[in-house]
Amino acid sequence: MTDLNRRHLLAGAAAIGAAAATGLRPTIANASVPQSGAQAPGFYRYKVGSFECTSINDGARTFPMPDKFVVNVPKEEAAAAGEAAYMPKGMVTVPFNPQLINTGSRLVLIDTGNGVANLEPSKGAVGRTLQNLQAAGVDPKSIDVVLLSHLHPDHTNGIRLADGALAFPNAEIMVPGKDWEFWTSEDNAAKAESNAMMKNYFANVKKTFAGLESKVTKYEWGKEVAPGITSIATPGHTPGHTSFAVASGDARVLIQSDVTNIPEFFLRNPDWHVMFDADAAMAQQTRHKFYDMAAAEKATVIGFHFTFPSVGHVEKDGAKYRLIPSAWNPTI
Repeated sequence: MTDLNRRHLLAGAAAIGAAAATGLRPTIANASVPQSGAQAPGFYRYKVGSFECTSINDGARTFPMPDKFVVNVPKEEAAAAGEAAYMPKGMVTVPFNPQLINTGSRLVLIDTGNGVANLEPSKGAVGRTLQNLQAAGVDPKSIDVVLLSHLHPDHTNGIRLADGALAFPNAEIMVPGKDWEFWTSEDNAAKAESNAMMKNYFANVKKTFAGLESKVTKYEWGKEVAPGITSIATPGHTPGHTSFAVASGDARVLIQSDVTNIPEFFLRNPDWHVMFDADAAMAQQTRHKFYDMAAAEKATVIGFHFTFPSVGHVEKDGAKYRLIPSAWNPTI
């Protein structure tokens, strides 16, 4: 019987290292083909009734955890949560996952990711939506509706190509009316001058949507915004932040957008406040309300910042919640 313990594993690793250092070939097979150095395409299809839906991975950004990434708890406590989730020490990883809904009559892209302008500077970490749409066999020109949950850059910047042209030239752009009103207000922008993050958000909205006013349709909460897709009021992250119920026949999923940022932090700890929330207290209330509903319904929940493919269920766990990721289904 082989005794697999730490001492034997370390001894084996040391032997291989010594062989390499002395030029001796270790007794393991060498690869006969070069390593690819590239990741597989990031798309995953799932059905909602007769609708075919696709989770499109825009990438994931790993960065040093800011001192106030979680505003209302000590950084040490937040860092411990990151380490418990096996994130690199002192770092935080945030994924990005737009959703494509094919209703049979309309092709709807919910959020657009960070944009291809970020692809090269990030060394391919983010800005992958267009290449993953292409890998999924989707022509950007065939998208009928770009449905935005809110107007933060990681959801809107994919509207444009690196040269400023429209990435989805034939699509109607739909935005939550309350968010549009807030982010296009010159008075609100002036009030945000002292907050660098908010100042950048206002400037980004102005740059991204310049000249697109005629293509933008403003929608309200509680309405069917596309066939089978209903907008749900989930404010707090931004004043007009919106989630969506996607329903076909007896099937329904909840696309939560940014009700929570990464679930390892803010779903497990719904009373933690992420630095990106405009109204943290309201966002906290929204999290409890939304997740109580999702847990009671045993609903499938899709999260923009969930680990790809971003599909799962939410369960109550005392005063907290936990995410149960759905198993990868090889069929549709």
